[in-house]
Amino acid sequence: MKKKIIIIVGAILVIGGGIVAFLLWQSKPESVPEPVVAALPAQQGPPQMIVALPPEKPQLPGLNESDEYMLDVLSGLFNKESLLDIFLVQHIIRKIVATVDNLPRQHLPPNVVPVKRASGRFMVEAKEGIYTISVKNSARYSVYMKIVEMIEARKVVEAYVSLYPLFQKAYEELGYPGKYFNDCLLATIDNLLAAPEMKEPVRLVQPKVFYMYENTELESCSSGQKILMRIGRKNAAIIKDKLREIKKQIMLNLQEKKIADRK
Repeated sequence: MKKKIIIIVGAILVIGGGIVAFLLWQSKPESVPEPVVAALPAQQGPPQMIVALPPEKPQLPGLNESDEYMLDVLSGLFNKESLLDIFLVQHIIRKIVATVDNLPRQHLPPNVVPVKRASGRFMVEAKEGIYTISVKNSARYSVYMKIVEMIEARKVVEAYVSLYPLFQKAYEELGYPGKYFNDCLLATIDNLLAAPEMKEPVRLVQPKVFYMYENTELESCSSGQKILMRIGRKNAAIIKDKLREIKKQIMLNLQEKKIADRK
């Protein structure tokens, strides 16, 4: 385990919720909605009809020009000042996609993470040669947890519809042509939800420079699971609850689209 945490799951949840939930399934282009036809009140002469056309969708920028657009969308969901406190504002979508792709793996490259590191150092307590994660360590993530609390799963999933093509394009560029980012997203959420629930204090070892879990099974967990495991039991529980909400909204929207496609 590294002394310096690269990212905390609160920020991942902004990705995995406020942003990641944008990446809902869309396996084929949406059909154009039927015009809504409404009859006017009865009048003299033949009845007349009015047609209410569906609202036009905003034009998306290209992936290379999407950072400012993405920040505007996020600002509508979260407090902009809070976002700027933690987000790196270049290549946001590409980094989100790469982060989600790597969280279920053993290693999360620091250069793909779209948020800043948590302040301070990873806090460890040592007593009689036994190392444990300090109970004070969880306080380092308070700013991220505040953003987690702002997340409204329904709204961020609704926002997906307009942003999905950008995430899908970034995913294909990453080396997955013909595959859907939603599959990767749901797999990552499930992997995070499967993170072991830690019984504190969590014991560590320091064979060289970096700390590692004493329990070899814990040490073999994915990079995303390890993040959840070391931010504190309470923080991890909050994030898991939010992930469940997000997954539920994703599946509801998926089911609604399947029903619509059959009509």
